[in-house]
Amino acid sequence: MKTPKPDKKRVIVDYKNITSEILELFTDRYPYGYEDEDIIKFKNSKGENVSAVPFETSDTKYLIKVGVEMDKKIEAFLDDEDDDVSSGEVGEIATPDDEPED
Repeated sequence: MKTPKPDKKRVIVDYKNITSEILELFTDRYPYGYEDEDIIKFKNSKGENVSAVPFETSDTKYLIKVGVEMDKKIEAFLDDEDDDVSSGEVGEIATPDDEPED
């Protein structure tokens, strides 16, 4: 008899409360952004319409609430990552051409 796997934790995250760790996982899952077909819509317990994008990790199922503010937060996060890479923070290697001339 097989032992059933424990259910994954289910988490709904609003853009106001998203951590950089979850944002990084989200942008890894949707590196080129999400499309309208990725969005699910539902009514919350208050009867409000909610739009969210789902993704899973090995132990958690996430619903990330999306909208204009979330899009801005993702864009800023990706811009910061690009700045880190372009500023050489990721281990830039000097080449012989980079050496100063005498």
